[in-house]
Amino acid sequence: MSHVCHTLHQFLSGMLKRDFQFDPKCIPKNGIYILFEKGETGHDTERIVRIGTHAGRNQLHGKLQQHFADEHTEKNLFRKNIGRAILNRRGDSFLKQWESLRTTSTARGREVGVLDPEKLLKTEIQVTYYIHEAFRFVSFAVEEKAERLLWESKIISTVAQCSECRPSNNWLGLHSPQEKIRESGLWLVNELYQEPLSEEDFGELEKIITKSHETESSCDRTGG
Repeated sequence: MSHVCHTLHQFLSGMLKRDFQFDPKCIPKNGIYILFEKGETGHDTERIVRIGTHAGRNQLHGKLQQHFADEHTEKNLFRKNIGRAILNRRGDSFLKQWESLRTTSTARGREVGVLDPEKLLKTEIQVTYYIHEAFRFVSFAVEEKAERLLWESKIISTVAQCSECRPSNNWLGLHSPQEKIRESGLWLVNELYQEPLSEEDFGELEKIITKSHETESSCDRTGG
């Protein structure tokens, strides 16, 4: 598995990585994204820290926009996990209210009272700043939902179960209250221990990514 994970990292490191200012026209409408985080290394290159996809048709761009720009964390678990780690690292009592963002307003009122809007806005801004500064991504097209979910699961499990893909001592995720994030080194809690990529799987995946990357590269050369 470490060999496949090494090959995967080395292969993806040669792809064009984008930041929050990406051109939507150069992103596949349906596909998978893979995030890399500043300061994190693995297999002699940048370490993969999250793999994701989308359920709805033609929603890859929208999913990435939610991560990078949509300051409504109750809709986005990735942003919530970044905020959890930021708040927990400094022992901020607002963490309890932040945890309530995905609950109903009635339940939230019972548990933590009314959210502090000023502190909420400040935290959302900090999350956005961190994401803009720390993350870059590659993406590739996979048209069918079932295939996207299968490849997403296999890639996640490959990285999560690799003994050589470990976070640095300074990785923000080590401050996460979520044990699975701390243990896996990924900003994820699902699909960590499913079936990883086989060498045969990787050969097929490599063809899919190469074909998609050729299309993306052409888009960049022509300005969309």
